[in-house]
Amino acid sequence: MTARLLTGTTEPATDRTVVGENLSLPLFRTLSGVLAGHPYLKVVVDRAENTWHLLDTAAHPFHVDYIATRVLGMDLTALDADLDAFNASVYMDPERRFLLGVLSLHTDEDTDGRERTFLVLETTEADTMNGELLTFFYEFVRARVDDRLPLLLKPANHGQEEELAAIGEQRVPRVLSHELFGSRVRTPLNPGEATGRLRFFRTQEEYTAYRATAEGGLGWADIVAMPCLPDDIPRVAGFLNTAPITPLSHTNVLASGWGIPNAIVRDLEELVEKEGLDGAWVRYRVREDGISLERLDHEPELRAPAWHRQRIRLEPPLLEDVPVLALHRLRGADRDRYGTKAANLGELHHVLDSRTADLTAYYGRPRPPREDLYGHLAARLGLSAPSLAELRAAAADFVAGTVGAPEGVALPFALQQHFLASSPAIQQGIGKLKMALELDAGDVLDSLCLQLQHLIRNTPVPDAVSRQIRQAFPAPGGPDGRLVVRSSSNAEDLPGFSAAGVYDSVTTTREPGELLDAVRQVWASLLSPRGVRLRHQAGISLDDTYMGVIVQEYVPAALGGVLVTCDPTRREDFRNVYLNCSPGSPEQVVEGSVLPQQYLYNTVEGGGRTVALGSWSDGLPAGTRARLADLCLAGRLLQSHFSASDVDRPLDIEWLMTDRGDFRLVQIRPYAL
Repeated sequence: MTARLLTGTTEPATDRTVVGENLSLPLFRTLSGVLAGHPYLKVVVDRAENTWHLLDTAAHPFHVDYIATRVLGMDLTALDADLDAFNASVYMDPERRFLLGVLSLHTDEDTDGRERTFLVLETTEADTMNGELLTFFYEFVRARVDDRLPLLLKPANHGQEEELAAIGEQRVPRVLSHELFGSRVRTPLNPGEATGRLRFFRTQEEYTAYRATAEGGLGWADIVAMPCLPDDIPRVAGFLNTAPITPLSHTNVLASGWGIPNAIVRDLEELVEKEGLDGAWVRYRVREDGISLERLDHEPELRAPAWHRQRIRLEPPLLEDVPVLALHRLRGADRDRYGTKAANLGELHHVLDSRTADLTAYYGRPRPPREDLYGHLAARLGLSAPSLAELRAAAADFVAGTVGAPEGVALPFALQQHFLASSPAIQQGIGKLKMALELDAGDVLDSLCLQLQHLIRNTPVPDAVSRQIRQAFPAPGGPDGRLVVRSSSNAEDLPGFSAAGVYDSVTTTREPGELLDAVRQVWASLLSPRGVRLRHQAGISLDDTYMGVIVQEYVPAALGGVLVTCDPTRREDFRNVYLNCSPGSPEQVVEGSVLPQQYLYNTVEGGGRTVALGSWSDGLPAGTRARLADLCLAGRLLQSHFSASDVDRPLDIEWLMTDRGDFRLVQIRPYAL
């Protein structure tokens, strides 16, 4: 269904493609492949010849290759030389000769509980078919499919949904993407493979009770399965969820950062009981096209995973006295004094204010057979044949006009160091914790961490330290008199180590006295039992770990969430940006207190589609979805700058939309793949 990405094809000796025949279920199964667990078949309708082609999936991985070589008599070299123009002729021309789509086979239950098999017809997500073409496409296919098989049209993007809104469902029966896949039994979240012992918990209470027992330690050889894994899950071999979650949940971000498989398997309890899997050794695989859980008949010889052997080293933090600074005065290189989060926000201010950064590098990378994607970017920005300098200037202006960076101040590591050094009791507690880590005394680690956290939260802040904090931000401001106090450590967002959800942020500070309490809470979160254990496992020294703090005015949010500049479930996809959102603060999405709405936006050819509605019954208005498309394009452009030498390395961006419709990016960091 997608345009071809690589030159050359490999075809088997036999090609079972048929032309002009009606489609029965046996013929469908003969020609189909499997994608995401569903049999599917590519179809091409030739309007000029009034016929259709049913493609042998094994022989023809791309629609356009088949049309060019088998119908039009072109060779692949000629196709590659003008691929984007050819794609436009089959996906976007309203007078196009060919209509391209996919038929997929699905089953569900009817109102009487009986299994029902039906077909779904859809186009590629970049296809701009209007209502007339969609109707023609559906009716042409409907007339040639076995009458006993119900056929539904699935609009592939928001534009097609809006076109179909004026056409009756009796004429064109349809199903939306979130309706079709909202009840999917098995959904891959993070690809990977693991061998380990399955630990299955039916409820959060079962999990908590097990962790409290003497044998309740979970380690690198365990695969943990439960309805929704808690954010404080230790580092293990794999995750399994039996209830829906989003690919941008904290636990899936951890799974991605740790390189472990994660999936939703809603019928897992049935499988566990049938196969006796709880406590058994299993081989667990998650792929885009399927999920498997195989019981092993013996305990395997396991080698500790790479993360268990690999030691992550931090650059030593700089602890000399530096001032509390406004975020807009920081740059990316200041992470060794103020922490990664603060430095990235400072760098964002610089990019937006100076407009000198090249934000087009992602589109300049070759995507064979294309030399670059500059033409697509120009189209997204509404430009016609710009020079590269003009394109770069337009990209910088677009980003600066679409998103803003938060105002606030950053507290350096030096303030935390002065505070810790001011208390002999805290110093003694840190010494005991270091000794416990050296001796691997896990039985006392949690209690030592909790005692230290209590001390930090209740020890008076030295006057010299509190004066600097209060002078920089003397009283809460903002529309409702609130401050947001966020963590900014040097031990997060590192290659091979994700700290998503590990450190605290405080969003309820209102009084001047509460500001110091919030800062101490953030400092204390560096020494949580979970954070200390995770860093120790990765070889990150306690001596090298420090916490900076960001203090910002609270900005009320009409909408908020997280986006990543990739499709987390399809790593080879260079087109789409994945976005989660919910009404109100983005913390609801980050903390998992609601199941967010989920969208995909194509930042190459354009267009977007709804993946899931989450906890809501209705999607966002068309105007808001269009604004989110701009936000996703801005995120893609920022990737060119913040991903440094590897422009394909995606970003993880926390954002909010104000009541006025303005976007604010409150966090920007690499997304671990």
